[in-house]
Amino acid sequence: METLLAKPSEKIIEKACKLIEDKQVVALPTETVYGLFADATCSSACENIFKAKERPMDNPLIVHICDYDMLHKVSSEVTEDALKLANEFWPGPLTIILKKSDLIPNEVSAGLDTVGIRMPRTPVILEIISKTGLPLAGPSANRSGRPSPTNAQYVYEDLKDRIPMIIDGGSCDVGVESTVVSLVGEKPIIFRPGYVTQSQISTVLGKEVELSKGITEELLSDDKVLSPGLKHKHYAPKAEVTIINAPFEKYKEKVEKDGVVAMCFEEYIPKLNCKCVSYGKEGNSASQALELFTALRHLDEIGAKKVYAIMPTMDDIGLAVYNRLLRSAEFRVINL
Repeated sequence: METLLAKPSEKIIEKACKLIEDKQVVALPTETVYGLFADATCSSACENIFKAKERPMDNPLIVHICDYDMLHKVSSEVTEDALKLANEFWPGPLTIILKKSDLIPNEVSAGLDTVGIRMPRTPVILEIISKTGLPLAGPSANRSGRPSPTNAQYVYEDLKDRIPMIIDGGSCDVGVESTVVSLVGEKPIIFRPGYVTQSQISTVLGKEVELSKGITEELLSDDKVLSPGLKHKHYAPKAEVTIINAPFEKYKEKVEKDGVVAMCFEEYIPKLNCKCVSYGKEGNSASQALELFTALRHLDEIGAKKVYAIMPTMDDIGLAVYNRLLRSAEFRVINL
């Protein structure tokens, strides 16, 4: 299969709509990361997503919509709390888990009776959803286990000849996947941290919001999950990454003594006598989120074999950065 990589235009958008209506998959930009999208109402179309990515079938997909009418079609129970969050954060990087409607097949929800729903804010995908009239199921547009792509070239490197089209909408402006919050239990629970934070959600809802243990702990292989990003290998480069939880001087000593590549904040690079890759600025979690996946891919580009990543803070957006970095390191952490 030949993969078309193209900038958005009226002709390209029409072609993308036709591919989706024909039950094929298309890679599209969102504000978070690039996604691999297909008709969320069609089992065979969604199976093509899993096939292209080589994604485990027990890893649920997120359904992307363009308006509130579509929200009520894909969910059988749109709660008051869901509407509060949607009115505050949509379109944007927040996924809300609700009871799914019969419109959504089991392939999307991994056999669960719930579904994650999001209204992205990138015009290209909103236009395609609107023109086709179809909600789109979509995970990140990478080979399963690899770092999520934040530009079209990374999608092309992972999925060339496996999908028919990639629309190049430039670089993503958030850089990590959406926050995933479940509203189907007694208390709201965040299953995947992202740009929308626990404190922001709690403020809008006026109630306590819990964090899933799966954010910072490895789940068992037979655990059922409501959200992507909780099971299986994720976000990993070819290099072996280990997180170092230490003050800078101890981090510097460890990196230089062991002769590995340093993955650190850009302010640290002039102070280190080793090969370095930066992932954002110290104390600026938004910049770390924006640059993290690019940094992880850059490790492969420079041929890194062993990498020590400096520990980010876990406040607000920093929790999303730590969550992705922890999985890229396959839970290897050294505390100094």
